[in-house]
Amino acid sequence: MIQPARLDEAAALATFLREQVDAVRTSAFGLIEDEARLTPTRSELSLGGILKHLAICWPTWQRREACERGDRGWELTEADYGMFYGSFALAEDETLSQILEEYDAATAALIAAVEHLDPDADARAAPAPWFGRMEPTPVTTRMLALHMIEEFARHAGHADLVREQIDGALAGQLTMAVNDIPGNDFIQPWERSVD
Repeated sequence: MIQPARLDEAAALATFLREQVDAVRTSAFGLIEDEARLTPTRSELSLGGILKHLAICWPTWQRREACERGDRGWELTEADYGMFYGSFALAEDETLSQILEEYDAATAALIAAVEHLDPDADARAAPAPWFGRMEPTPVTTRMLALHMIEEFARHAGHADLVREQIDGALAGQLTMAVNDIPGNDFIQPWERSVD
């Protein structure tokens, strides 16, 4: 009988985060450059834009840590707003491979940070003007990690919808293709159709 994994809380949080990180990354499997920029739904979200947006998770985490240390203030600058709002679409000079590389580096660093956090440590969440919070909010690092899981899960759902609209690929099919899992009577790995 296989025994369930025995993880401490930080490792469990990192495991759930990694699953969402991988889900978003998998949604881009097999895309060509033009497909990464497509916005096939009523929203302006593209897969490249979702990946780019989530790649700012690590600089944002680092900034919060710098604020906690007193290395910088919590005020949001024009550059901060520009980074956030500019993160939802690929710029002319950005490529899918470049964004995937940035995403992989950023998410690996974020997962490592979550694996080593003390869930009960005091922290502050950054201001979030889109929720009407203009000042940092006292929280625990557990809440920060849970917020990251929620953020990636939200966008993993977006990525699934956008990808399905592009070429009909389903998350399970893409996961099988990425992990080289053979097909079965229920589902087959994704393959690019040749029309």
